[in-house]
Amino acid sequence: MNVPLVAFLIVPLLTGMTQSPAAQCGGGPSDFDGDGRPDVAVAAPYDDRRAGSVTILYGSGERVKLTQDDPEPGDAFGAALAVGDFDGDRCADLAVGVPEEFVGERVPGADGNGVVQLYHGSTGGLRPGEQLALAKPSSDRFGASLAAGDLDGDDRDELVVGAPGLRSGGGVTLYWMKGRKPYQITQKTRWVRQAAKVTDQWGEAVTTGDFDGDGRDELVVGAPSDSVTMDGQGSATVLDPRRKTALRLTQSSAGIGGSAEKWDAFGAALTTGDFDADGRDDLAVGVPGEGLTAGQRAMDYGDGALHVLYGTGRGLRGARSEMWTQRLLKGTPRYYDRFGASLAAGDFNGDGDDELAVGVPGENAVQVLAASPAGGLTRHGDLLIKGKGSAVSVLPAVGGYQALSKRPPLYGLVVAAPDEGVVTYVPGSREPGARAGLRPGKARRLGTGEGLYGYALS
Repeated sequence: MNVPLVAFLIVPLLTGMTQSPAAQCGGGPSDFDGDGRPDVAVAAPYDDRRAGSVTILYGSGERVKLTQDDPEPGDAFGAALAVGDFDGDRCADLAVGVPEEFVGERVPGADGNGVVQLYHGSTGGLRPGEQLALAKPSSDRFGASLAAGDLDGDDRDELVVGAPGLRSGGGVTLYWMKGRKPYQITQKTRWVRQAAKVTDQWGEAVTTGDFDGDGRDELVVGAPSDSVTMDGQGSATVLDPRRKTALRLTQSSAGIGGSAEKWDAFGAALTTGDFDADGRDDLAVGVPGEGLTAGQRAMDYGDGALHVLYGTGRGLRGARSEMWTQRLLKGTPRYYDRFGASLAAGDFNGDGDDELAVGVPGENAVQVLAASPAGGLTRHGDLLIKGKGSAVSVLPAVGGYQALSKRPPLYGLVVAAPDEGVVTYVPGSREPGARAGLRPGKARRLGTGEGLYGYALS
């Protein structure tokens, strides 16, 4: 495409209404229009000949479809999503990854350059904002992954953009850190110091969390094809861009269970949550290629596993880590299950610690691990939700997130089956203790669509 993209709303947000200049947002998570009700962004990157779209499901019941101004087949608008307050106005903003967009002419057979389209929240809903792109684009797939977090402690979120195809192995770019222009980090960055191969996919997954409790988030970069010592074993690197420190984690790292094997894809999915209620974030790392079934062949999909590392005053440490598979939980691990392919954390039972939702695509299911302040995640009280999909996100319950409330906020689970185009909401309930909290019997459908509707959720 030869001209910059300016995204627009296909359906007007508020017809014939204007907002008072005094109207303000309340700072609630996932609240794009400041009405105190959580909203959901549902991506369909294969919609309209793979041009892609994102549907906003407002808490008011209104639905708005976002697309590019001049959509082209194959752009994959919506391949990744992130929500954060990027401009400090207390309205939730939305970043949309378009990793297969070409800034210039499309190159047949090549990966896209990639761009990221921003939408700014307001009391009238999301409004189109600026577009981000690399200064010297190549087949970078810029925007293939996105994450928001306060990396510099200024109470405004920064945006992390993954570009797993970036030249020699991939990279990430940080936007809006205090006093900095866009800051690109790769394996070759002086303070990261990792060997890089073009197939590593460093930046295929990203997340943020405050693992040491200092009030500023760290960044985790997943590289599921990183061949540290074996082809495709995968890695996850914890970065502190302020202190310029990097810690690479693999299944061969001290204290981490299991052992690195070819094509495990360690780091294919990442999420953070406070599973032990100590005020510090903990990290969950998906390993969907982990083979448990005997005779697994190289590069086949695995049964899957995940690792959890708990935050400490000194950050993440392998000494406080756990390895989870379905052998420890309800359900049975099977070849091709890919347990750990998607991850999301939220307090589904309102007791102050987060539970962990784990996608199991081979079973079209979600496994939910309960947590307890006494020791974090537990094998007791886990829940297996079948038949509703395996892509997961979390959503504050209506009225469950109140700044002045003394009770911990309550969350529900959003589950998508992109191949069927169905997105479902499973509500949480206040059940203190080692319980998953979710109530599948009260699940309700949020929406349906085409083009891998629900591929990304936020």
